[in-house]
Amino acid sequence: MTRLASVYLDSLGLPDVVPQRARWRAVLLMATAATVLIVASILDPDTRGLGTHQQLGLPPCGFIRATGMPCVTCGYTTAFSLAARGDLIGALGTQPAAAALAIICAAALLIGLYAMITGMPLAPLMVPLRRGVTYWVMAAVVLGAWLYKIMTVRGII
Repeated sequence: MTRLASVYLDSLGLPDVVPQRARWRAVLLMATAATVLIVASILDPDTRGLGTHQQLGLPPCGFIRATGMPCVTCGYTTAFSLAARGDLIGALGTQPAAAALAIICAAALLIGLYAMITGMPLAPLMVPLRRGVTYWVMAAVVLGAWLYKIMTVRGII
């Protein structure tokens, strides 16, 4: 265990022996994040900025077909595909909320790897997610990104 992990664990007042389930949770986090990023890297990002999900056998977005406006998640798969290829600027331009989520996914992969190796518990990292303000910030980012996507699809931006 690294010195940083040791100091972190000592500050939590946890027992010296880390339960195996903590490592399995880290493996699950790492595997989930890795799977998403690997699948995204295999897909070819659609140049329109949406529709990449159809390569997974999914149908075209029904919301955009019915209303002419993209749905809240239009462009997420394309942005993830761009981000997984290292094109963060392209991902931000395609769907800002998805680009942020792809970065969080990559961070989760690294955190999961670190936690798996060191036995660091993940629960303390989840504390900020339990705060109400976190949900409001996430909702604002998603809605702002949706408005941005609507404006790009409509040609306003």
